[in-house]
Order: sequence, then C-alpha cells, then structure tokens
Amino acid sequence: MSEKRRKVYLAFINGHYLAFGETLIKDLESSIPCSFDYINVHIDLKLFYSEERHQYYSTLILSEVLKHSPDDADKIIGITNVDIYIPILTFLFGEAQLGGQGALVSTFRLKNEFYGLPGDERVVYQRTLKEVLHELGHTFGLTHCRNYQCVMHSSTYVEDVDLKGAHFCKECQFHLYLNER
Repeated sequence: MSEKRRKVYLAFINGHYLAFGETLIKDLESSIPCSFDYINVHIDLKLFYSEERHQYYSTLILSEVLKHSPDDADKIIGITNVDIYIPILTFLFGEAQLGGQGALVSTFRLKNEFYGLPGDERVVYQRTLKEVLHELGHTFGLTHCRNYQCVMHSSTYVEDVDLKGAHFCKECQFHLYLNER
C-alpha cells in the first residue's frame, strides 16, 4: 500500500504565471516528497497596497491566497510579481506560516532588472525555485538553517539567495521527512 503524497498548489496571482511554471513543478517534485499542481487566482492587490511604502502587505495577501485553497490542498504557495513587506522589515522575498498551510513568494526583487542589471530568466528561475522551497520548508515547520548552502538559510539580500543551493541540507531533510510522517 502506497502512502498518499501531500498535495501542494502553486497559486499564480493575477495571471503571474511564470514561463517556467511546468519546470518549476517538476523540480519541486524532485526536491520534496509532495505532488504539485497550480491554480490561477485573482486577488484585488490594491486593497493591500501601502501608499507610504509603495509596497504590498504580504501577510494580508497570504490570508487571501489561503481563501483560494482547493479542497484537496495540504499546502498552497502564492506567487506574485509585486514588492511585498511586513511592517518590521523593508522588504521580503517571501513569507510563510511556520507549520501552517500557506506561503507567499514575490519575484519582484528576484529579477536582475530590479538591481539595474540585464534580465536573465535562468537566474529568476533559480531564485524562484529556492524561495518556493524555502517558504515551503517553513510550512513544514523548518526554521532558518545555519548552513549557508542549505535552501533554509536566511536570505536578507538577493546575493544570499544566489549563494545557497536549491536543496535541503541533511539536517533539514531529516526534520522535513520527520514532519512528513
């Protein structure tokens, strides 16, 4: 008898379907023992926009993403292209409910163009994969890892995202699979 794999949905917000969405799903499935699918969701992001900051409040967006979770979803990861924040930080690459159902990833600051560099879809893809894995790890109860090569290592700057790998270190894998049971 085979064990049922957890179902994770990528929720592309307002048509922000990444050109590499299918590849992302395949790479996620080879990295973590879950089955992945995607949905498109419409969220009125203007409701979460801060005129002062010129950014969007991620916690409120995440709560809206959770409302779109399919009945068979164990986890849902919203993916947006707007600049996100929480009040105590200048910006975020993503936010997750530690041990919860949902997370949010923004590709806004994962693009080279934000830093005045030429666009590179391969770089955006790698950064997005790492951030989705990172936030998904949080939903499975993983906290930040001290191993700078582990995908669970904290990323304050985009260079931190580039330095870490798109994989869980052995210790994080152990805890991830322990939480999977």
